[in-house]
Amino acid sequence: MADSSPLSGSVALLGLIQEGIPFVERPFRELGERCGLSEDEVMATLRQWKADRVVRQVSAIFDTRSLGYASSLVAAKVPEDRLERAVAEINGHPGVSHNYLRNHEFNVWYTVAVPPTSRLGLEGTVECLHRTSGAESTRLLPTLNLFKIGVRFDTEGRGQATDREHPKYSEANRQAVEPLTDDEILAVRHLQEDLDLVPEPFVEMAKLLGCSFSKLCDMQSAFLASGRERRFAAVLHHRRAGFGANAMGVWAGPQGDPEALRRMGEEMASFRAVSHCYERPSYPDWPFNLFTMVHGKSAEDCEKVLAAIAEATGIVHRQSLFSTKEFKKVRVRYFTDAEIRWEADRL
Repeated sequence: MADSSPLSGSVALLGLIQEGIPFVERPFRELGERCGLSEDEVMATLRQWKADRVVRQVSAIFDTRSLGYASSLVAAKVPEDRLERAVAEINGHPGVSHNYLRNHEFNVWYTVAVPPTSRLGLEGTVECLHRTSGAESTRLLPTLNLFKIGVRFDTEGRGQATDREHPKYSEANRQAVEPLTDDEILAVRHLQEDLDLVPEPFVEMAKLLGCSFSKLCDMQSAFLASGRERRFAAVLHHRRAGFGANAMGVWAGPQGDPEALRRMGEEMASFRAVSHCYERPSYPDWPFNLFTMVHGKSAEDCEKVLAAIAEATGIVHRQSLFSTKEFKKVRVRYFTDAEIRWEADRL
């Protein structure tokens, strides 16, 4: 049974900031009221966590596709003697936010996003990275169905491998939206930056945008309602926060039966410890079409969750891909000149 004892202020705060920063005039005061800390104590704690690299960033977390970007997970098979060169080439793309070495013959795994103005497009960009990286094989693995996305580490230590929850963000949250206006693009550029740890950070942001705080709140609310933004929250350095292992569970779900595959994806997404769950394409040399990401304090913790998922779904053909090295992990920065420059150098 889960522990229901009260949590200390800082432990409670670490959980709260992952779920969302209140978009109000004095957000740190409101957070403090929720966990028994003063406004100054909240800001001082966040500054210390930033200095200790427990907290990576506090900012808006946008949905790439809903902003008009095309993105994909990419798996590459890179020989050991070409690895350093390949990583440098891949990481050089401004839309590559995550890049890991994993324990598989497809050993380099990265995510890439390209803007709606891209002349190369997603496939052309990945083909370029394949060629310049020296990879032997590259597989494009775009999201076909989003069952869940939302990293929330169990920093309180109350979770069990079998705990369930309703996903807070999935395909259902994405709406067909019009292209962003110039004012909205400018707001995205500011909201994606690391939040200033001052008493009224959103009021100060509105001043930089040249608008009222009320107008900024309206844009923020519209971004959330449309699914363009998932939440405004803290992103943690998972290893510094005590979660040293992460496993990408890959599953060979049913082929040719979309409804059965959907049901299995939704079952997997219901596990609280699963932060990401997708349907992706399979290939002759890659039979896996369902993906789940799990973080844990140890590889054993991750395996417990994956074993529970296997028992719940009945899928036998699966693998656990653990990251053995982190090459890059940053937030995607949207609507920047860096994207234009990268393409201009290659066209």
